[in-house]
Amino acid sequence: MSRVVAVIGASSDRRKFGNKAVRAFTKCGYQVIPINLHEPVIEDLPAYRSVLDYDGPIDLASLYLVPTIGLSVLDEVASKGIHEVWLNPGAHSPVLVERAVALGITPIVTCSIIRLGESPADY
Repeated sequence: MSRVVAVIGASSDRRKFGNKAVRAFTKCGYQVIPINLHEPVIEDLPAYRSVLDYDGPIDLASLYLVPTIGLSVLDEVASKGIHEVWLNPGAHSPVLVERAVALGITPIVTCSIIRLGESPADY
């Protein structure tokens, strides 16, 4: 059974990293749950407005939001029981990392695509 990842800040714009990550995680065998407030479908996958709108368990989240907006979704991530969040370049701040730890979430500051062993240039 594959791991389930929520890509928070997923995008249908194939030039954006929030879209490249959806494709990279899919290629690497993850079940991808795109999270986007405004788009119902991303890369032929149903998108959700929040991790709380997805019925099943989620193993990890990859964050593609600016830190101020990322802070506003951390409570939802914690409520969903997601214990690991990958904070991509531009998505992390000391305050966000501190808040994640306070909520029992392990923050990992990394580029998700590179951490998967892929190159963003390939997507």
